[in-house]
Amino acid sequence: MAKRNPDRRMNLGGHLRELRIRLYWSALFILTAAVGGWFLFDPVFSILQAPFKELSATPGISAIINFGSVSAPFDLRLQVSLFLGFIIASPFWLYNLWAYVSPALDLKTRRVSIVFVAISTPLFLTGCYIAWVLIPSFVKSLLSFTPEGSAAIINANDYILFALRVLLVFGVALVLPALLLLLNYLGVLTAKSIIKGWRLAVFFAAVVAALATPVSDPMSMLLLAIPLILLYLLAALIAMLFDRKRNRNVSDAVTDE
Repeated sequence: MAKRNPDRRMNLGGHLRELRIRLYWSALFILTAAVGGWFLFDPVFSILQAPFKELSATPGISAIINFGSVSAPFDLRLQVSLFLGFIIASPFWLYNLWAYVSPALDLKTRRVSIVFVAISTPLFLTGCYIAWVLIPSFVKSLLSFTPEGSAAIINANDYILFALRVLLVFGVALVLPALLLLLNYLGVLTAKSIIKGWRLAVFFAAVVAALATPVSDPMSMLLLAIPLILLYLLAALIAMLFDRKRNRNVSDAVTDE
């Protein structure tokens, strides 16, 4: 690693060397994990393919995943392997990212950031897990609209990208409340601003819930949207406490002067 000065400063060359080393190790970890992801492709794809197999068992309806070219199966396996490697190696590349950025942060920001990562990581993984469990039922529900006597022929790359988007949306949805608290604690966002955005939060929760639940099951959609809204309200409540403490400290400082 590039040698740092005692006052935590480096010249441009030092920063570039440090960045290059961090990127090298991050890429190495991701590629190594991607090798494991290559062997995980079959069980992962089998789960994603399950809704198509179930629908194909319905008389008069055919549903298949289509590979549009000779190289498409290999390309898809490679892409999924890299994505799995990115997820599996996340603790390592996140550490390298943190190790590169943290020296530029003050002590308070570093501590808050560590707490944020510690909270947001399990929240993100929980959101991804919920999406992973719900994707088959969601796909099955959408494919059920296929008219009798027709065939649903879905491009494999499009389907995988769709599944990855759903995973990402659910992961980010659960991390957003923690991000709001981080911005509030750092003084970027006030509790009042968070509360004002409740309509947008409700709309976002409804969209995420609608993506995850069968269109004919509003109760499931409601049961999924409510926890997301409650998380947002909890973030707003905690932000109010942060603001109150911050205002009290400012008042005490003014009084002491």
